[in-house]
Amino acid sequence: MKVVIEKIKAIRKEKGYSHEYIAYQLNIGQVAYSKIEKGETKLTLERLIRIAEILETSVGTLLGIDTKTANQLELQQSLHQTNKEKFALIELLYKERLKEKDRIIEQMERTISKLL
Repeated sequence: MKVVIEKIKAIRKEKGYSHEYIAYQLNIGQVAYSKIEKGETKLTLERLIRIAEILETSVGTLLGIDTKTANQLELQQSLHQTNKEKFALIELLYKERLKEKDRIIEQMERTISKLL
């Protein structure tokens, strides 16, 4: 969390925004915002998102995740989902093959019993 707070401070200062300005945008008091930057108040996800909007940056940037890393994570999640879908399809095909095998065995057993 300390890294996030430091990133918020750095971007706020870079943009020339005061504690008062950010606090006003968050609809909280300046002291309350100051406590956020000091790490004395826990930062909720909703508030982090709002601060990112005010600072005109992404939550990923505040979390220290660069665009490349975020894109890699998204690609990995997409591949994981694709692999899950492929596995489900393979499993379905396998079960169908097993049913087909069982039907063939039953047919063969009937044919053999007729011949005997």
